[in-house]
Amino acid sequence: MYDAIVIGARCAGAATAMLLGRRGHRVLLVDRATFPRDVHQGHFIHRHGPRRLADWGLLEKIVATNCPPLLTHLTDFGDFPLMARDLQLENVAWGYGPRRRYLDKVLVEAAIEAGAEFRPNYLVENLLGDSERVEGIRGRQRHQSSSSKEKAHITIGADGKNSALARAVGAPYYEETSPLTCWYFSYWSGVPTEGFEMYLRGKRVIFGFSTNDNLFAIFIGWPIEEFRSVKADIEGQFMRVVHLVPGFAERVRCGRREERFYGSADVGSFLRRPFGPGWALVGDAGCHKDPFMALGICDAFRDADFLVAAVHEGLAGENSLDEALIRYELRRNQATMADYRENIDRAKFVPMPAEALQLRAALRGNQDETRRFIMASEGMIPPKEFFNPENLERILVNAQAGSGSPERSSFLPELNQFRETADNV
Repeated sequence: MYDAIVIGARCAGAATAMLLGRRGHRVLLVDRATFPRDVHQGHFIHRHGPRRLADWGLLEKIVATNCPPLLTHLTDFGDFPLMARDLQLENVAWGYGPRRRYLDKVLVEAAIEAGAEFRPNYLVENLLGDSERVEGIRGRQRHQSSSSKEKAHITIGADGKNSALARAVGAPYYEETSPLTCWYFSYWSGVPTEGFEMYLRGKRVIFGFSTNDNLFAIFIGWPIEEFRSVKADIEGQFMRVVHLVPGFAERVRCGRREERFYGSADVGSFLRRPFGPGWALVGDAGCHKDPFMALGICDAFRDADFLVAAVHEGLAGENSLDEALIRYELRRNQATMADYRENIDRAKFVPMPAEALQLRAALRGNQDETRRFIMASEGMIPPKEFFNPENLERILVNAQAGSGSPERSSFLPELNQFRETADNV
């Protein structure tokens, strides 16, 4: 009998199996796919994701796949390009964009090294147990006809937004939002870039970043209402958006597209209740978000950490497993809800607040403060080190003085709003 069975060996599942194994638990990790294998969806890691990979001893292995650390951050909301450079702390960059065939391989190998038993090409046929509690799985290798039963104290679904485990146990949804955007992306060689670029033009958004094999990934998002017209002429619609940013378009024309276009419109947002008697959910199975803010992978890592802490508490007898899993849901929701709702607003292409644009304008040409602004926004430094009333007022007043304008009063409403924001950070 296993302590835990983890269904799904991608970001959330492999990380969960690895962390459980490192805590001395007997783990079975299964997946329908063979590895390494790409998943054609977003693969950008930022915020708390890079630091977790470093703490787990895996970041150097990711970089060794020829995945460059991203040290610059360029955003342009139709106002002007604002760039921060040298965004790293203790050799951990603010972002990385490893292709999934490399990232997932590193994570699976780490799970195996931690003692997890891994079965790729494995089909889960049904759950074991009764209406009261899940007790394991029945499954088989893809090319075998005979199946076997595997039992565990807890069965964990890390099998994505369409989780079969979640369906089987009837995990209820909440905070559910229908798809708001559609996305297409591909990879180019020969595009000059400093690493990461983001452009917003009306109801169009472009994300570009360096990834493995010296390629440049370009992702473009549109409102979901335009999916049919975009799908009817993917390349034409894609390049029309690229050409909304002339300098960016010129650099893209210097390169060559190396792969076909990939895309999706199945990007609704929801939370599911992530636990029940004998089962739990992690990653996209428990909380799926629109790709706009690229929260999927970093939050999958975080939630794997949270779930493993709860499962270990229950299995080690420190508390009942059911009570520990209740706290897992509360902890997950407290950590994700503000970002979850902000991400929905971004995916609706809600215009940037005037005070945010004003702060950007005040930062223009001030590299030190721009760097601190991005580091605070990304959680690399405590947010209040930048987003405190005194610092924001100093930046805005200095920018006003530098502009030569004698008026200061026009800043006061925005400063008051900044104070309110900083007090809530």
